[in-house]
Amino acid sequence: MNNAFAHFTQQPGSARMPRPTQNPQPQSKVGRTLRVSRPALSILGIGAIAFLVASNVRAVTLDDAVAAALENSPTLQAAEARIDSAQAMLQQAKSYYYPSIGLSAAYTRSDNPIQAFMMQLNQRQLNMADPAFDPNDPDDAENVRGSVGVQWRLFDRQRDAGRHMARFGAAAGAQALAAARNQLVHEVTRGFYGVLQAQAFAEVQEKSVQSIAESLRIARERFDAGSAVKTDVLNLETQLAQANEDLIRARNGAQLAVAALNAAIGDDLVAPDTIETPAMAALDAPPPKCTNPQAYEDRPELRAARLMRQVKEQDVRKAKGGYVPTVSAFGSYDLDSEDASDFEDSYMAGVMAEINVFDGARTRAAVRAARADLAAARADEEQARLNLKLDLQQAFLGAQEAWERLEVVRKSLETAEEARRIVQEQYQLGAADVSILLQTQVGATAMETRAAAARYDYLTALSNLKRAKGELGKTGDRGQ
Repeated sequence: MNNAFAHFTQQPGSARMPRPTQNPQPQSKVGRTLRVSRPALSILGIGAIAFLVASNVRAVTLDDAVAAALENSPTLQAAEARIDSAQAMLQQAKSYYYPSIGLSAAYTRSDNPIQAFMMQLNQRQLNMADPAFDPNDPDDAENVRGSVGVQWRLFDRQRDAGRHMARFGAAAGAQALAAARNQLVHEVTRGFYGVLQAQAFAEVQEKSVQSIAESLRIARERFDAGSAVKTDVLNLETQLAQANEDLIRARNGAQLAVAALNAAIGDDLVAPDTIETPAMAALDAPPPKCTNPQAYEDRPELRAARLMRQVKEQDVRKAKGGYVPTVSAFGSYDLDSEDASDFEDSYMAGVMAEINVFDGARTRAAVRAARADLAAARADEEQARLNLKLDLQQAFLGAQEAWERLEVVRKSLETAEEARRIVQEQYQLGAADVSILLQTQVGATAMETRAAAARYDYLTALSNLKRAKGELGKTGDRGQ
């Protein structure tokens, strides 16, 4: 039963079937009772498949991997948190356009002449005609006060610039998130195709091992028959050992590719035997032409750079606002009482203008620093434009190169396969030398490896082209 289950759950690319044991030993009675017929194996295989279905085991698609990465990525989570912070700062900047209202209550007891005089005056109890009135030595006075205070900044250039800075900063944060999503989708797509490519390399190496093993079997038969020399067997044994070593490295590379993909996803979502090969329809069409060489202008990285330049422009306005007066309105409504039973009310209202006359050149230095930051932001924006333009050009050229490589290996792969088959048959008949056989097998294996690399390199190049255009990371998008 274990062998049957392993047969139906072996990894993709494992084409070898267990060979029957040579010269089997007579089985005991117990051994004969444990033999399983072919129908029984089929039943066990169906049961194994049903078990996998019942266990909710299904292949992981590229869309699944991208969706999981977008959900789990710490980079995106940090970017979203920064957007929340920027939105809060924008709300804080807008709050300065509203009046601030405060409530206060206080109890005071004093024999200070001025304080006692003012408390009695606010309570409307001051009687300067009283013979006992002595402003220099008043009795202890008590006062309970409740106040409502209002302050409202009517004009402030720095406040206006701060609001615009917060608005542009929030928009820049959103563009940074879009850029991170665009990059992450490509990284996951590249990792997904990297796993499939590594598995394809392992399959090629496994096929090579099988082919060399078959050639070695033929060489041994010819040697036993006296039609081949011992060096043929030794050379093929050496080649087989090297092929097995390459197979070990290829399988280890496939495992490392899975680990790298799971790291990009942020979860152990993918296993070597649960990844689904996507449709390969994209391999039948060349890459799109460069009809819009200015497509990089829509990249979120460039939009973020523009917004940061606008932030710095507003920062210059804010710094210059130190030269402009501010105008504020203020007011208060107060209730005063000696024993908190009979309150007398009063109010105060006014408008105040303030202007900075001298601050030790602090405002001038702030303006100078803001202008320098603005110059740096403009340079960063231009550098971002140049980098993204080059990135788009490289992506177009990379996709075209990958397509041309794919076209070349398609034409050469069938030729290499046919050459290996012919030479192997010729060697079996004694019409070809072992050196030609080894050379042909190495060439066919190399061509199959290049073909697998070309297929997934082209799919990855198409994803990179979409990334360079800023098209990934949107709802429903994926790297293919």
